[in-house]
Amino acid sequence: MSVDEFGDSLRTLRAEHAELQEQLADPELHANAARAKRVNRRYAELSQILAADDQRAALGDDLEAARELAKEDESFAQEVPALETRLHEAQEKLRRLLIPRDPDDGRDVIMEIKGGEGGEESALFAADLLRMYTHYAEQRGWKTEILASTESDLGGFKDVQVAIKSQANDPSEGAWASLKYEGGVHRVQRVPATESQGRIHTSTTGVLVFPEVDEPEEIEINQNDLKIDVYRSSGPGGQSVNTTDSAVRITHLPTGIVVSMQNEKSQIQNRAAAMRVLLARLLAHQQEELDAQASDARKSQIRSMDRSERIRTYNFPENRIADHRTGYKSYNLDQVMNGALGPVIESAIRADEEARLAALGSATD
Repeated sequence: MSVDEFGDSLRTLRAEHAELQEQLADPELHANAARAKRVNRRYAELSQILAADDQRAALGDDLEAARELAKEDESFAQEVPALETRLHEAQEKLRRLLIPRDPDDGRDVIMEIKGGEGGEESALFAADLLRMYTHYAEQRGWKTEILASTESDLGGFKDVQVAIKSQANDPSEGAWASLKYEGGVHRVQRVPATESQGRIHTSTTGVLVFPEVDEPEEIEINQNDLKIDVYRSSGPGGQSVNTTDSAVRITHLPTGIVVSMQNEKSQIQNRAAAMRVLLARLLAHQQEELDAQASDARKSQIRSMDRSERIRTYNFPENRIADHRTGYKSYNLDQVMNGALGPVIESAIRADEEARLAALGSATD
């Protein structure tokens, strides 16, 4: 689909942009923090699109002028090839920006990393993945917060939940925009710390990623739909680490979603953290239902909702990382594990964009 075919859409977006600008100037909007945040995100997204369209139009005018002037003065003809290249790049940028964006892209995320096949080695790799994502977040200027964790005997994690906040208005810079592709099974091949013979083992660790709810009011919950249990928290091996019933387990009866929290010593703090994760899971559950009803053009072809999908292999002996969805492969695993995850994620973003563009093209044929 060419950019020119988006003419009507661009006019509609300009009208929406002007309307949002008026809303942002209204003090009443900012009395509702969640609504103001959503309006700001959409305004930033549209501003980026319209700036790209303005650049494309300006380059088109420059190219037309250069061609006209070249008829009288050949020196202007030398400018034409460079302007044609820049115009093509501007058109491609605009075309990608006009792909319908995931409405949750600007949101923060809650990530859960769980040990899978491989016992202690899987738990140790879960700790390595947490470190990788934490370093990646630091490089992006994002903030991380451990919500809950269950340590293994050797210092890994049987499971750990971390909140990652981008605090960005631009949806493309949101934590969800990048990290939504990380959900799935991560496979590691290396010699475990527990291996005395130096043999390479293969283990797996699961990653779940949920967009975080901005305000609790976004998700309607009937309190009668919640079953809340309290119990004493436990540490590695199951030993009790608290003498009071501070741990909390919340079950959402209609969906069967269960969230447990025990990291804090206060039952109130654990309940608040559990509700935070529950809301994120319910938002993801709603989106899964919408995706199931949506056309192929609206679905992400890369961010599979199948949480059992093996998405990536980390081969330590070869210092190799390979993404099985996009075909990305590089031999800098040591750097990736220290947070240099950008190119890997970018390969998923690009592959998803291409799939969406193809779906849009076939939908208009």
